[in-house]
Amino acid sequence: MNTDGFGILIIDDEPNIRSGLAKGLAREADVLETAQDAEEGLAKFKAGFFQLVISDVRLPGEMDGLELIEQILRSNPQTTTIVITAHGTVETAVKSMRLGAFDFITKPLDLDLIRHQVRKAREHYRLQIENRELRNRLVNAGEVSNIIGNCAAMHDVFQQIRQVAATDATILIQGESGTGKELIARAVHDLSNRSSGPFVAVNLGAMPETLLESELFGHEKGSFSGATRQKPGCFEQAQGGSLFLDEVTEMPAKSQVDLLRVLETQQYMRVGGEEVLTSDARIISATNKAVEPLIEDGSFREDLFYRLNVIPIHIPALRERRDDIPLLIEHFLTHFCQRHHRPLKKVSTDAMRIFVSARWPGNVRQLRNVIERLVVTLPGDVIEATDLPVELSPSPASESAPVKTLAEVTEEAEKEAITTALAACDYHREKTAKLLGVSVRTLHYKMSRYGLH
Repeated sequence: MNTDGFGILIIDDEPNIRSGLAKGLAREADVLETAQDAEEGLAKFKAGFFQLVISDVRLPGEMDGLELIEQILRSNPQTTTIVITAHGTVETAVKSMRLGAFDFITKPLDLDLIRHQVRKAREHYRLQIENRELRNRLVNAGEVSNIIGNCAAMHDVFQQIRQVAATDATILIQGESGTGKELIARAVHDLSNRSSGPFVAVNLGAMPETLLESELFGHEKGSFSGATRQKPGCFEQAQGGSLFLDEVTEMPAKSQVDLLRVLETQQYMRVGGEEVLTSDARIISATNKAVEPLIEDGSFREDLFYRLNVIPIHIPALRERRDDIPLLIEHFLTHFCQRHHRPLKKVSTDAMRIFVSARWPGNVRQLRNVIERLVVTLPGDVIEATDLPVELSPSPASESAPVKTLAEVTEEAEKEAITTALAACDYHREKTAKLLGVSVRTLHYKMSRYGLH
């Protein structure tokens, strides 16, 4: 069995339990060691390579199992720990979980249960390894290391980035607010042949219409009241690099015409100027809105959309990539604990369950802000379910009603949307993918997942 270098350390003062667990879990690990007390266990842990520690609570010597777990997690917070005891009490269980234990199991031991929990711990470790390797590959390729994701949809995004970055093709990134569209744009720039040039980002939705032309194209001295000097615009500042136009669908009609002209001719003039300037900036734009309804109601030009949408990249909402939430939480905890000089915190099982099942209307940005708030305001080292903001918790009605899980509801809605789109496009997959705002590869994956072939 391939365990990806998974090591288990078993600590118990009863020889029969040590040997029984070692024999029963032999196929679950590449490295398996045992120890009879906390001192021996701690020494072996520090000298070895263990991702999982299984320890009895009552151990001979000056250190008990809970103190041992505390020292192990202080030494390496990424270690998974399982506590076992013949004297299980609520108080001991709560204390072990607050220390960061993965599970609390009472004797007599159920070997099948322990195997199940060990496999869950090993799977979590495998995902951590895959995510770290992916990030290392992205970093080595010149991409932004802060893109965290291991689900199929994010793998598809990474693949798209690698495919298009080396070209000068215009890109339109679509996704809900807070999904990380600028981060994706920076990754494209960092991987491109323009990476040594500037990356200039402008939020068109936050720009007053009267200043937008000057912001994009610059102005000459004296061209309007307050123009006391010549000012280069974003196109000029991004020369030889990349220009990221965020919230591009918020542009007023006149600015849309101006942008379309630059995309078609690669030329523009500063406000109040006569010199024709040539643009050499790759255009990456983004929107959090569905563009087709805006085209239909006349608020966004169809010809501009086609110019911007040469390469579409869709960023999934956080609720569509729930498997990535623990990875993101781990990343943000490490980042903010270091930034704010706090001891590294862990998330309890109940809290993690709420994190994973929450709606996250603000997506990754909302999750990031919640984690920073908890790091700054909580005194303890473990984030409990009761510490989480009220808006993350399910409502009383949803708890009492026999409803489906959010994941089930999301999957059913997704399957129905794909089925409807396939029928509308006469089962033409490229047209269906375009209608749904996803890549053909993602569509194939979803169709296979839901048995729609």
